[in-house]
Amino acid sequence: MPVVFDTPRDLLGKEGTDLGASDWLSIDQDRIDAFARVTGDDQWIHVDPVRAKDGPFGTTIAHGYLTLSLVNLFLPQILTIRSFSSGVNVGLDRLRFVAPVPVGARIRGRGEIVKVEEVKGGAVQSTVRVTVEIDGHGKPACVADTVSRYFL
Repeated sequence: MPVVFDTPRDLLGKEGTDLGASDWLSIDQDRIDAFARVTGDDQWIHVDPVRAKDGPFGTTIAHGYLTLSLVNLFLPQILTIRSFSSGVNVGLDRLRFVAPVPVGARIRGRGEIVKVEEVKGGAVQSTVRVTVEIDGHGKPACVADTVSRYFL
C-alpha cells in the first residue's frame, strides 16, 4: 500500500518519511533480453547465459539502466499524491549502481522522502530516494534520488 498525500503541498515538511517498499518483482532473462533489444545494449554479460556462466558474476545480470527504469514501476506502489494538475519527472540528483542483479533475482523499491520545496510557478518539487533491494542480498542494486515536480 502506498503512502497517500492529498495534495503536493502535504509533502512539505515530510522529509525523512519512510514510504515503505513496493511489491517484489522477478527479473527473468526475457525481461533482460527485451531491454537489450530496445536499447541496443546486447553485451554478453546480459544476454548470453552460456558465456556468462564463466564470467565475473557466474550468470547473466540485468542492465543497470534496466534496474533504474523499474524505479518508475515502484514509485506509484510506495507514494500516491491525489490532487494536482500535472506532474513531471525532473531527473535524478544522485544515482549509484551498488550491486549487480542476477537473472532470477527478485527486486523491490524502498522509498524515503529526502527533500520537498516550493518552486517558482507555484509547484512543489520532491526528491524521493528509492533504494532497489535484491531479495536475500546485503547490498542494494541501486540507489536513486528521483526528483518530481507537481503543478497544482
